[in-house]
Amino acid sequence: MIYWEIFLAFFIPGIVGYGGGPATIPLIQEEVVHNYGWVSTERFGEILAIGNALPGPIVTKMAGYIGYEVGGALGASVALFASVAPSLLAMVFLLKLLYKFKNSPKVKRMTGFIRPTVAVLLGVMAYEFFFTSVESSGIWHMAFLTIASLLLLEKWKVHPAFVIVGALLYGALFLG
Repeated sequence: MIYWEIFLAFFIPGIVGYGGGPATIPLIQEEVVHNYGWVSTERFGEILAIGNALPGPIVTKMAGYIGYEVGGALGASVALFASVAPSLLAMVFLLKLLYKFKNSPKVKRMTGFIRPTVAVLLGVMAYEFFFTSVESSGIWHMAFLTIASLLLLEKWKVHPAFVIVGALLYGALFLG
């Protein structure tokens, strides 16, 4: 039964998460944190941060990690398959149809309606992560990391990869 739940937890967000990883992440959070309770919001934020620091698609990295934590190697395999299955099915069965209507004004209008929804979902997720981080690490650490990241990225134009690595090191040294 757990493998079926792992499959659903990653397959359903893949089906309804139009727009790729950023659109799917809040839906996966809803499943694994709120629906099944496999990880806490704080732990999900940590998994997301580590997944963002590594190269490759974020959803497959998160699926593999959470699937492994919940169901071992088979759970990781099920979660990985479930996370790519919607795209695979869409490519196989809908490619011709999508290609036919790719320039349709109705499809473009539908996409225009979906984007604000994705933005709201990402905003809610960021809001939850912010307050969970403040509770777990304290306002001063959060303020320091936020201001330091903003200065490094915007004022001194440091590459985002170095800022991410720096934040990970700061967390390991002072928050670990």
